[in-house]
Amino acid sequence: MEQLFEGFLAITAKQAVMMGVGAVLLYLAIAKEYEPSLLLPMGFGTLLVNIPFSSALTQIAGDHLQHGALSILFDAGIANEMFPLLIFIAIGAMIDFTPLFQNPVTFIFGITAQAGIFLTMGLALLFGFDLKEAASIGIIGAADGPTSIYVSAKFAPHLLGPISVAAYSYMALVPVIQPPVIRLLTTPKERTIPMPYHEKPVPRKAKILFPIGITLAAGMFAPPSASLIGFLMFGNLLRESGVVDRLAKGAQNELANIVTILLGLAISATMTGERFIQPQTILILSMGLVAFILDTAVGVLSAKAINLFRKRKLNPMIGAAGISAFPMSARLVQKLAAAEDRNNFILMHAVGANVSGQIGSVLAGGLLLAFLG
Repeated sequence: MEQLFEGFLAITAKQAVMMGVGAVLLYLAIAKEYEPSLLLPMGFGTLLVNIPFSSALTQIAGDHLQHGALSILFDAGIANEMFPLLIFIAIGAMIDFTPLFQNPVTFIFGITAQAGIFLTMGLALLFGFDLKEAASIGIIGAADGPTSIYVSAKFAPHLLGPISVAAYSYMALVPVIQPPVIRLLTTPKERTIPMPYHEKPVPRKAKILFPIGITLAAGMFAPPSASLIGFLMFGNLLRESGVVDRLAKGAQNELANIVTILLGLAISATMTGERFIQPQTILILSMGLVAFILDTAVGVLSAKAINLFRKRKLNPMIGAAGISAFPMSARLVQKLAAAEDRNNFILMHAVGANVSGQIGSVLAGGLLLAFLG
């Protein structure tokens, strides 16, 4: 009987709390549909790893090591950064850079909206985190889960759990976080500025050369970013080359689905009570929220600054779409514009900023790796 109830008798308060965290993640995924593709496996995995003596984690059993499935997944896909990179192939295959070609000025917002990363990094240093931990916390502001995982796995693997939860939770909460910031920094008149979209044909050659050129330029400028930007652009090249449609569709569907499941389960290996329940966890979650707010604010303010020098004004809300939460942020900006004027269609310009943010977030992660690696 003692062996039968061994798990119940051995459970700690921290493990019980983390089971509650896992239940919350499952609730957000299933009931609220917040990033369900990742939060659902993360939530279930959190339950698994917090069962006392769980076989899902590697542990010492007598005089030998008993390998756990989730620990093996973590070592095989997170510790060597493979899962985030494979996800980037899938993301690249899904992205159409045409709106960026149509309005190149939107690329600026993909850069300026990453300011929250570096501002939050400074804030983390003030709270006593070391430089690499601060960089790992700041990268939450990339609004790009794979980049956050990639950088934190290199710099601060012990913080990977709360950083991953913060990155994906706040991405799911973009429709809640961004609107108050956008409304605070813009006037009703600014939110009704029209931006007609005139689609012009983009040469196939340009679409093919773009991912190749971006990879070479970014790789030469910041070599540690070569894998990040290279896998993203390779996925896009599969899409735009037009000669491997089967591979492009496989990357968008099968690869994305399988690796997302494995990624979520692997991350949960770090979600044990002993590692997650620390005073710094609340700080990390709080600073992640600050990073998203600062990204949004700087994106909007940079659009307003550009308007000072333009005769044809930009709707400053598109600056907020410069974060990497694609395509949620672009859709949100269009929704806010339509709320002010239902005939105002700025979605494609917002998408241009949004896909630029995907490039900007990867470059920001690469720069951190270059300077601190």
